[in-house]
Amino acid sequence: MQDIVLIPGDGIGPEITSSVTKILRVAGAEINWIECKAGEGAFKETGTPIPQETLDLINKHRIVLKGPLTTPVGSGFKSVNVSLRQEFDLYSNIRPAKSLPNIDSPYRNVDMITFRENTQGLYIGKEQWIDQDEHAESIAVVTRNASRRIIKAAFEYAKSHDRKKVTLVHKANILKLTTGLFLEVGREVAKEYPEIEFQDLIVDNMAMQMVLNPQQFDIIVTTNLFGDILSDLASGLVGGLGVTGAANIGDDAAMFEAVHGSAPDIAGKSLANPTALLFSAMMMLDYLDQKNVMYRILSALYRVLQDQKYVCTPDIGGSGNTITYTEAICAALKY
Repeated sequence: MQDIVLIPGDGIGPEITSSVTKILRVAGAEINWIECKAGEGAFKETGTPIPQETLDLINKHRIVLKGPLTTPVGSGFKSVNVSLRQEFDLYSNIRPAKSLPNIDSPYRNVDMITFRENTQGLYIGKEQWIDQDEHAESIAVVTRNASRRIIKAAFEYAKSHDRKKVTLVHKANILKLTTGLFLEVGREVAKEYPEIEFQDLIVDNMAMQMVLNPQQFDIIVTTNLFGDILSDLASGLVGGLGVTGAANIGDDAAMFEAVHGSAPDIAGKSLANPTALLFSAMMMLDYLDQKNVMYRILSALYRVLQDQKYVCTPDIGGSGNTITYTEAICAALKY
């Protein structure tokens, strides 16, 4: 039995985490959940968005499943997501985007995975005023070591999952030192994997190519800001953030999360779609080497999407709700 820290999150978070933990229980996942708090709710209750008790539990157990958290825009506390990634050196943000049955999208047969460097770039939050209210600066940091480990993670994943191609995305024509270094390291690492095709693309061209022909891409690896944007774009190609999971993995810790918002406007109405968090939980099961359970859940989910679309939540074209969708997946697991 594996101890896992569970952070239900804000808004719809408690509803979708309840759904996902029920599905995992019915599927036979060997998990002992240790629930704790973080986010806006924790801040209102304790005065901090990440209570020390939560940090201590994560430090002890090293694996987290996390629902969506509310982050104030423009002011207030720093993103808990970013803070946890940096605190536990979860340098590899992995975001699959794959076409699903009966999910509305103009694209079919999309199957790409974005590897985003998670600890550097502009997201270190190093900003300063040069002239108050007139001139602000933000500093991006890229190091050889951080670049190498995320790029190697992408190639190792490609190698172990029979993926054929890695595309490195950069802006080295303009940002010659920072993303130039990232590209340089990428070319070095690619030589260690001659069996895997390697290409590099400038980020603006990459965005266009993803819209024109997303099927050409397999594994994508890039810096923090570019990865944040492109992984959301990839999700949009297959139906949105509500149907794609995410993992944040370091050398000795991992956090699996829904990357969509906390949607406070529909909280408590049983309208929340648990699919994204369910996919994140399946990535967690893969990480835990509970692959049989992962494949059982995936098969049940596909059967519901294909044959019982009416029980799904309205955002993916159903007329059901969180409860009917969850119960249908649980029922499919019993056959």
